[in-house]
Parts: sequence; C-alpha cells; structure tokens
Amino acid sequence: MRKLRLAAFAMTTAFILPAAAPLLAQEATAFAQTDATDPYLWLEEVEGERALAWVEAQNTASLGTLQGDPRYQPLHDAALAILESRDRIPAPGFLNSGLISNFWQDATNVRGVWRRTTLDSYRTEAPQWETVLDVDALARAEGKNWVYRGANCLAPEERLCLVSLSDGGKDAVTIREFDTVTRSFVEGGFELAESKGGASWIDANTLLISRDFGEGSLTTSGYPMIVKRLRRGQTIDQAETIYTGQTSDTLVGASTLRDADGVVQAVLINRAFSLFESETHLLNADGTTTRLQLPAKSDISALVQGQLVVSLKQDWTAPSGQSFQTGDVIAWTLKDWLADQSVQARLIIRPGDREAVEAISATRNTLVVALFENVRGGVYVYRPNPSGDWARTRLALPENVTVGVGSASDRDDQVFVSAAGYLTPSTLYLADAGTGALAAVKSLPAKFDAQGLTVQQFEARSADGTMIPYFVVHRETAPMDGSNPTLLYGYGGFEISQLPGYSAPMGKLWLERGGVYVVANTRGGGEFGPRWHEAARQENRQRAHEDFQAVALDLIARGITSPRRLGVMGGSQGGLFMGAMLTQRPDLINAAVIQVPLFDMLRFHRLLAGASWISEYGNPDIPEERAWIAAYSPYQNLRAGQPYPQVFIHTSTKDDRVHPGHARKAAARMQELGYDVLFYENTDGGHGAAANLRETARRLALEYTYLTRRLMD
Repeated sequence: MRKLRLAAFAMTTAFILPAAAPLLAQEATAFAQTDATDPYLWLEEVEGERALAWVEAQNTASLGTLQGDPRYQPLHDAALAILESRDRIPAPGFLNSGLISNFWQDATNVRGVWRRTTLDSYRTEAPQWETVLDVDALARAEGKNWVYRGANCLAPEERLCLVSLSDGGKDAVTIREFDTVTRSFVEGGFELAESKGGASWIDANTLLISRDFGEGSLTTSGYPMIVKRLRRGQTIDQAETIYTGQTSDTLVGASTLRDADGVVQAVLINRAFSLFESETHLLNADGTTTRLQLPAKSDISALVQGQLVVSLKQDWTAPSGQSFQTGDVIAWTLKDWLADQSVQARLIIRPGDREAVEAISATRNTLVVALFENVRGGVYVYRPNPSGDWARTRLALPENVTVGVGSASDRDDQVFVSAAGYLTPSTLYLADAGTGALAAVKSLPAKFDAQGLTVQQFEARSADGTMIPYFVVHRETAPMDGSNPTLLYGYGGFEISQLPGYSAPMGKLWLERGGVYVVANTRGGGEFGPRWHEAARQENRQRAHEDFQAVALDLIARGITSPRRLGVMGGSQGGLFMGAMLTQRPDLINAAVIQVPLFDMLRFHRLLAGASWISEYGNPDIPEERAWIAAYSPYQNLRAGQPYPQVFIHTSTKDDRVHPGHARKAAARMQELGYDVLFYENTDGGHGAAANLRETARRLALEYTYLTRRLMD
C-alpha cells in the first residue's frame, strides 16, 4: 500500500450515589510533589538491582496468589487455545504482485511467520502459504527474543523490504533490508541499529531515515529530531542531513507520497511539534524544503486519481479563503496545489455532530471510508467525478456493527472490509469499490457461547450534562437487582475510539461465565470526531474521568450492577483512567485492573516518551497546568483510610513507551498506605505487556482470575 505520512506513532441517571469530590492538590499532603518528597524514585531505575529485586518479590507473591487459585489454569488453557487456534482469520494485505501477505502466530509459530499466497488460494478454506520469514527460526539462530514489527517494501516491485524487529517488544526497533525473492536478509544491505524512528524508501539505493544519530539528535520526548538521506554503501555517519527539527518537538520523520503505480509524487518531511500539531515540508529537488500550507491539526489521508485527500482536526480558513470545519475531509488536485496552494479545495465529507470518520483508505481509483454514527459504522466509497465533485455510495454491509477498512489494492479497486459486533464474530469481505460488489471471504467461528446474550446501548449524564454513550453486553435474563458481576472498560484519550468488537478471550473468560461487559465511550476518545477528543484535553481532562464515573453510576442506578460487583479495567491512558477512578470514586468499585498505566502525572513528561503527551495532558513544569494535573494525578492523590479495593496492577520491564516506574510506584505507595495490591511485571512484552501468545494467555488468565475472585465470589 502507498505510504502517505509518518504517523506520530498505531450514555439519564435515575439515582445518584453521594458524590465523593476529587482530592484537590492543596488538600493533599506533600507526598511526591517534588523529587525530594518522592521516596520511590529508585523504582524508576528500570534495570536497577534494587528495583528488580522488588519486582521479583512482588511477582512471587502475586503469581502465588493468582496462579494458586484453582480457576487460573482452566482460564489460562482456554485463553491459550483461543490465541493459538488456527481457525482465526489471517489478516490479508494486498501486494502489488497480486499476492496476499499475512503475519501469523500460533502454537507452533509463537513469534510468528511472515507469509504469502495468491488471492484465489487465500479465498479457499485451506490457503497454500509460502513462508517469507520465520521469526521463530530467526530468533533461535541469532539468540534474540525478536518481535516482528512489520515490513516497508519498495513499490512497485516490493521485492526489497525494510523489516523492523524489536528485542522483546520494545518500541525501539532494528531495521534490516530483506529480499522477498531470495527470502533472506541482503548481505551488506541497509541495516539500522536499534532506535525509535523510521525509514522510508526513495528508490532502491536511497532511504530517508530518522533515528538516534547520537548526542543532540533526539527530542525531549526521546524521538528523532533529524532526517537524513542514506545512500547504499554509505555509513550512517556519511548520510546527508536534510532536515533538523527542535528538541522541543515531539518527533521529526519523512515519507514518500506515491501514486497507485508506485511513482513518487512528493517527498515529505513531517515535523510534529506536539502530538496533535505538525508541519509538513516538501523536499525539493535541490535539497531545500518548502513548508506546505496545511493547518497544524490535519492529516494527509490518501492520494487517489491525483487528488490529495486531507482530514482536518480543526476549523480552518484555507489560503483560497474557503472556510472548513473540524472533521471535514477535503481534496485538491495535487499537481495544481503544489504549484499554487491558494487553489480551491473540494469538500468530500462533513460529518454530523454524532458522526466520525474512523478510517480512510484508497484503492486505485476510489476513496474508502469507515464512517460511524452514534458508534455504529458503515463503509462508504467516494469517487472523484470529472467535474471535481465526489460521488458517494455505501457498501451493503450488515447494519449496527463495527466496520473496518483493511488492505486496499493499488492494482485495481479491490479492498478488504470487515464487520463484527460484541456477539458477532468477524466476517471478512472482499469488496470491489468500483462496482460495489461484495463477497464474504472468511468468517470467524464463534469462540464462546453467546446464546441468551444481548447488547444494549445506553447513555449516562455526565457532571456537566453531556450525554455519554456506553454499551452493555449481558444475559437477557440477568436480574436488574445489582447482583451481576460487571467489568467496565474505558480509555478516554488521544482521540482513540472504543468501538464494538468481538473479543473471544473476554467472551470465553467472562461473558460465558456469567459476567457483564461494559464499554464507555467517554470524551477524550474519537467516537464523535476531533471535538469529542478536544472536550477532555488538558485543563478539561477531569471531564473524561467524570464521564467514566457517570457510566458507573448509571449502571448502578439501572440495577445492572452494584459497587460490590463492579470492576474496572484500562491500560496505558486507560490505566490513568483507572487510577483516577480509584482515587476519586473508590466507593463505586470492588476491583480495578490497571494495565501498563500512567500514574505519576507530575513526572510523566520526564519518563521515556512522556514529553510527547504534554499536548494531551498539559505541562507539569508550568504552575497553572501543574495545578490541573495535580488535582487528579493518582500517585499524589493516594491516601490512607479510603475504601480502595484490592487492585491488580501490571506492567512490562521492556515497556519503552509508558515507563514501568508508574506502575511500580503506584503499587509501592498503596502498600505503604496499608492496602492490598497484586502487582505483576512481565520482563518482556513492551507496551503490549506480552512478547508472544503464551505471555498474552498468562496475562489474560491472571486478569480474569483476579476479577473472578473480586466480583464473582
């Protein structure tokens, strides 16, 4: 598929319980308000001897408790059987050769194999796969815990690829040139040492690279600040610098804009000066750069039939004088726009208040868009007319489901799309975006017993009156007397939507055993477009916490559950969500699974990639912004004498995105205050907390054993 841009990284309440106001910063003790008052800074030493000894002791105690429960092993075995089953849908990717590629993991291929087959073979029940790269065999041969992070192949032939390999699941990767014909790494080919960053092809002998080039080459967020042009045969030191950003930037990267034939139409430099704001520069033939006149909050989404498609994340008056709105998708004829950026743009999509564009892809001649209304999706095909206007048709997919747009072909207008729901296993379709023809290719068999289960969508009224949608999956016969063990999931940040989907492990390990599953679509996410995210950013972050609390209150008011039977779960930003729930409304819950969390929000910007999230949360070094953050930062707001339930916190030693110190310090502080904490740290896994399927099965079994003990017993 065409490479377009380097990404900066991938529901009324009838009854209200008494509110427990969040602890204000000035009411708190001086605990960890400064480095000098934080007794657990030593836990931030990721590989420190003292810290690892503490981790080992915690793991021994927690695994002894959870793995010693007689229900652990059956849950583990059920999870592993699902994860390693061979009747999953192999995610397909179109190759320009007409072949289909896939990366696959199972019981035999724990780390996975990169493989390919023909489209005709893929559509059969038993495709005949050819292995391109066996990651398990590579790891054994090289004595490394390799985790495959994808391949960037040179269009249009796609013979030469840049394969990214992570040691243990870290974000930082080693990049090595691979020949898909000989199915081997190229001797003396391009090889880039471990680093965060990226690499893009210009041609067979030239790369654009953004890496750690040594002292002074990284931003304060720990990402590349410099883009270089590397020619075959050169060392990294010999590569030519073509752009340098500023240390205060989030990251700087480069990509090529190619047409459907793989011809480079533009080389772009992207300078992200915050997580959500960036500049795009055109690399000119003479090596100079020209800044393109695009709004800071926008994304280049596709190039189709010579039309450059851009998604807007802010209101904008274009150089042409035209006014556009947040969420609009617009287009220019690329050639005309590069010559004169004041030319008129065409409006393709203007979502309504309860609509959001979730995905955009391009076939050879069309734009394929996943458009959601009230968190329910449809797939639309847009095609430019000779007049410049765009015609729209809808693919005949099932209603009231989550839809996904997968790989699209550059050779023709074929595209893979999917449909799924909480109780409906995924079905993969092959669509012809040109004609609208649609054929089911593969369907996932049911992985848990959904008989008697139903899905409902409700709304909760948040503290400021905003209605927050949420989904509830439960048995039709479930009594509305507050007795149902209920797991409430939330994320609430970075414009990431929580859409309905089929989770076989959750269904098998929770729903099938009588649990209720709830997903909150709070502000901070992208369910209703960029404005829904903006409403809970920076000084408004507490709104997202109040939204999540409102959903919990609504569940209790409806009799779906009760504080005794309600547990919450979330990871990363969602882990921060769980920490805020714990410190602000512990009276509402009896369990919290806190996964790879942010927790010390007064130091988040000093740990690993944390500085890149200042645009989401604010800057703790600025007194006014520090006050917003201190009011909800879970680490500082933990205190004695509260009705905190036993919590389960887990992280990964090799997480080089969210520092494991957040989770470690949270557990240590709670234990100091006398609370019961289960803490587990996987030594591998990166931010996903698992480097392979077996580690994932262990994590799932630990989580659901804990939830069983807290909510079902």
